[in-house]
Amino acid sequence: MAEFTLELNDDQKQVRDWLNGFAKDVIRPAAAEWDEREETPWPVIQEAAKVGIYSLDFYAQQFFDPTGLGIPMAMEELFWGDAGIALSIVGTGLAAVGVLANGTEEQIGTWIPQMYGDVDDVKVAAFCSSEPDAGSDVGAMRTRAVYDEAKDEWVLNGTKTWATNGGIAGVHVVVAVVDPELGSKGHASFIVPPQTPGLSQGQKFKKHGIRASHTAEVVLEDARVPGHCLLGGKEKLDERLARAHERAKAGGERVKNAAMATFEASRPAVGAMAVGTARAAYEVALDYATTRSQFGRPIIDNQGIAFQLADMRTQIDAARLLVWRASWMAATGKPFTSAEGSMSKLYASETAKKVTAQAIQILGGNGFTREYPVERMHRDAAIYTIFEGTSEIQRLVIARTLSGMPIR
Repeated sequence: MAEFTLELNDDQKQVRDWLNGFAKDVIRPAAAEWDEREETPWPVIQEAAKVGIYSLDFYAQQFFDPTGLGIPMAMEELFWGDAGIALSIVGTGLAAVGVLANGTEEQIGTWIPQMYGDVDDVKVAAFCSSEPDAGSDVGAMRTRAVYDEAKDEWVLNGTKTWATNGGIAGVHVVVAVVDPELGSKGHASFIVPPQTPGLSQGQKFKKHGIRASHTAEVVLEDARVPGHCLLGGKEKLDERLARAHERAKAGGERVKNAAMATFEASRPAVGAMAVGTARAAYEVALDYATTRSQFGRPIIDNQGIAFQLADMRTQIDAARLLVWRASWMAATGKPFTSAEGSMSKLYASETAKKVTAQAIQILGGNGFTREYPVERMHRDAAIYTIFEGTSEIQRLVIARTLSGMPIR
């Protein structure tokens, strides 16, 4: 019988230590500046590209780690450095996952390399799903894609919101409605190539946290994309829509939704991001508690402080284990029969919010100032319970999975 182990192998440890070094030496020194500037940290992304972190090859190697731990390990270390900068580095990955989950081999080989660019000319990509009236409720999506058969082009119209890298990306992956009668089953994903007429950036959001990551609206006004930019191809789409219509008439089983497939694949990775932020805040709080003295002794000698730190560390480790379990299950083809992916994101996200708040409390007045990083970490942590499925949606997914109810 194979021995059970949670020990990382030598290659994984080497990658982890390399990423930790980059986060410590490059990301952390730049974190406060780019948080204040609220701009995309292009110089840091370029540094990541120079050492091979911001590249298709690096993420492919981590994605194909047979244990499934490559991606969550990488996410934890980078977000331990700083959430805003790390999201600028890894944000392209969501668009890449969208192509990997739904595209053909030719589409994967053509478009994903263009998402990253090269060392001398780095690019970013954007995944555009949410809309002003369609966030958690993907069935309310209004962006339409209409096929112009004469020109073999798809014409896209609508407004996307909360798009990481939206408008500044070279390649945009856009989820749109192709068959309104089918609700969320009538969606498809499209590549919108660089410089496509009709695509523009709308409002850029000034955010509470993750300020170094660009978030904006993407406006599509008669944006025409070639037929080959439909992910998966038209033949596959037509077959899927026909099956969906037949099942809708019969009241049958659900058909896979393109946007939901992307989010299902990425939720444990978001959990790992949250673990990284929580761990960073915990380490600051632990160091402060062991060096800060009040009434003639380190404040960690106070049971109220010590117990908080004990709970913080326990919750972080538990969150990591849930993330690792979900990632391992996904990599080994084991189905999420109890919504393990949503469990991992839910617990890790809530842990990050709680731990960063406790870190501020342990630092007292210092924690409330920008002289210490826990204030920024707490602002950053707020996003984990919101994006790629709110905590409420995760609980809904878990409950419906356990009960056997359909997840719409």
